Amino acid sequence: MGHWFEQNIVEPGKLPLLLALSAFVLTFAVTRIITRMIRAGKGPFRNVTSGGVHVHHVVPGVVLSVVGGFGAVASGQRGVAAGIFAVVFGVGAGLVLDEFALILHLDDVYWSEEGRQSVEIVVLTASLVLLVLAGFSPFGVEQLSGEQQQNRLGVVLTYAVNFGFVLVTLFKGKTRMAVIGTLVPFVALIGALRLARPASPWARRCYRRRHRARARAVLRAYHHDVRWAGPRRRFQDLIGGAPDRTPLPGSRPGGGDGA
Repeated sequence: MGHWFEQNIVEPGKLPLLLALSAFVLTFAVTRIITRMIRAGKGPFRNVTSGGVHVHHVVPGVVLSVVGGFGAVASGQRGVAAGIFAVVFGVGAGLVLDEFALILHLDDVYWSEEGRQSVEIVVLTASLVLLVLAGFSPFGVEQLSGEQQQNRLGVVLTYAVNFGFVLVTLFKGKTRMAVIGTLVPFVALIGALRLARPASPWARRCYRRRHRARARAVLRAYHHDVRWAGPRRRFQDLIGGAPDRTPLPGSRPGGGDGA
């Protein structure tokens, strides 16, 4: 385990990436716990205000992301400074993406249905970073045997082919399958071969005159959404908390979210 960690994490310069990912996931988890406690009126935490203005935690998140990002670029891939700035950046990114929906809609939608987009983007980001972290680096690793170099070339070619499948899957409107496919290549292949979502760019372009294929795509999408809508909502509620189904009259849809 120590040799694997040294060869595939430390030597290729991926340790700051590991620290950033760990800080990112931990910050998101802690932030969601605190905001759910504020929402329930439990614990010592309260919303942060300044001059009557609610200071969302995306504000310190942006500052930390800028400091950590520029510091990481300046410090390189190795050294104590690189690790520190990676953690700072991970914390900042976690705070920013936890309120991704607020930035997207320019409204306090943290506890609304639209706020689920923050959970989705965090899961997407963590999955993609995990892919980069878990994959063997084809370059920059010293003292490799000929067999190891050949294996790494095969990995690079596999990633290139799978990347094409991921793009096709995205073009077919299957974002979640594309994300999972970056980690499990067989999933991207299935997504690329199956029918496209009815509103996807692929369907609009390729099913324009194929009425039977378009009807099948609509029917399959309907059954898929009915089958998986419940489990997906429960998973999102487990991670980010259930949104406000029936906001009080005159109240803002998002309510307080903490800072």
